[in-house]
Amino acid sequence: MFKKIDQYIFRQFITLLTVTFFISLFIIVMQFIWLRIDDMIGKGIPLEIMAKFFFYASLSSATIALPLAILLASLMTFGNLGERLELIAMKTAGISLFRIMRPIMIFIFFIVIGAFFYSNYVIPIAQQRMWTLIFSFQDKALEIEIPVGEFYSGIRGINIYARGKDKSKKTMLDVMIYDFTKGFDNASVTAADTVKISTTEDKKYIKIVMKNGESFENVQSQQVGSNTIPYRRESFKSKELLFEFDTGFKEMDEKVMENQHISKNIQKLMIDIDSINHRRDSLKSEYAQKLITTNNKDRQRVMLTDFQLVPQPQIELVHDSTANTIIDTDSLFASSSQEQMVSIMQKASEEIESVMSDVKYNTIIINESDDFFKTHNIEWHLKFTLSFACLIFFFIGAPLGAIIGKGGLGLPTVVSIILFIAYYIVNTMGQKMAREGTWEVWQGMWFSSAILLIIGIFLTYRAVKDTRFLEADSYRKLLKGAKQFLVKIKISKNR
Repeated sequence: MFKKIDQYIFRQFITLLTVTFFISLFIIVMQFIWLRIDDMIGKGIPLEIMAKFFFYASLSSATIALPLAILLASLMTFGNLGERLELIAMKTAGISLFRIMRPIMIFIFFIVIGAFFYSNYVIPIAQQRMWTLIFSFQDKALEIEIPVGEFYSGIRGINIYARGKDKSKKTMLDVMIYDFTKGFDNASVTAADTVKISTTEDKKYIKIVMKNGESFENVQSQQVGSNTIPYRRESFKSKELLFEFDTGFKEMDEKVMENQHISKNIQKLMIDIDSINHRRDSLKSEYAQKLITTNNKDRQRVMLTDFQLVPQPQIELVHDSTANTIIDTDSLFASSSQEQMVSIMQKASEEIESVMSDVKYNTIIINESDDFFKTHNIEWHLKFTLSFACLIFFFIGAPLGAIIGKGGLGLPTVVSIILFIAYYIVNTMGQKMAREGTWEVWQGMWFSSAILLIIGIFLTYRAVKDTRFLEADSYRKLLKGAKQFLVKIKISKNR
């Protein structure tokens, strides 16, 4: 009997998990692509490149789709069992909720292990290739967008300045074109009333069609040794220029992303974290020691010596344990003339600015090391939070479905989406706190998981005790008990 029950429950769960996973994955990938749509539209990207990008985006988005699918599938599975009274029948037969959940719990255990290895080995490769394609899309410049009132230098050797634009005819008005392709000495300048820019059919050249204009070109190379620089002037009604501009798509080398934190597994992340942590501590210790041991009195002594302020009778010498002589700069400064005081103050100000510049520079270097450490440490924790989220979402969805007792795509879907959105917001907030240094990295990364754990334990307890989550009587009793407790505290204080 148990074997048939296990098979029955497992078949329902695996069917719902498969359907919900691919639906969730499709929605998440479409949302991600929509955010990147501006980098891809109108750039002539080949279909196979788009398919490759969709594939890698799907692999990368599985980390979000899988926990959501587990939550939704477990909630719907046990909601269906409760709605059809099958769950009550099993409990009446003496089968506990944990025994009913056992086949799915074993399956989830294997999913947790698989999710960890997936995060460690598949996700780094998928993200490396996906972000390489994204940067390749951004680097692609098929559409030439000439701003009005600014110089455009997107075409090599050419500067274009337009004072107006006719959007209906897709032309630019009152345009100046500076051509430096033959060198600066042989530059040419073209002024035209209207200019239209397009690409040739083979996508290898930019075609500039100009109407009603003049061009000026230096011809110094034709007059070698001459003191004068002749030029050629040309008036035209219509003129075309061609410039090399390869608009074909070129995929960037994947090696440009191999040193990024998203492209590393746990082993590489640990090596880099230990390395940057050691380097960061060394830099902090070195800079602190340098700042502390900076002998300001030596600086002042050199400064005063430069002005030859050495009236020996007025100088008080103090010998320290190292037998070094220290000058009483206060007395020496007080005995100086007003002119010398101004010079000394100016030089002291320069010394202070120099120290502040050193501090700012060292702070920037240390902050870069801190950012490197935080990003790699966050990525290291992400390898584990996916597996833990899969486990906790099951222990939220299964008992919640048993408590609600509703199946289908109605209430379970709404509850799942609300829970997942809340988890996503809290998780994003935790990552932001960790990235900004407000919290420790482990605190920010596991904050959402800790909240999920508390919710999962609470719901599992309620489901095992066979109590309804939405029963008003239980909460009314709880509020009544809390109110009586507060009254007792108030009475004891008054006494």
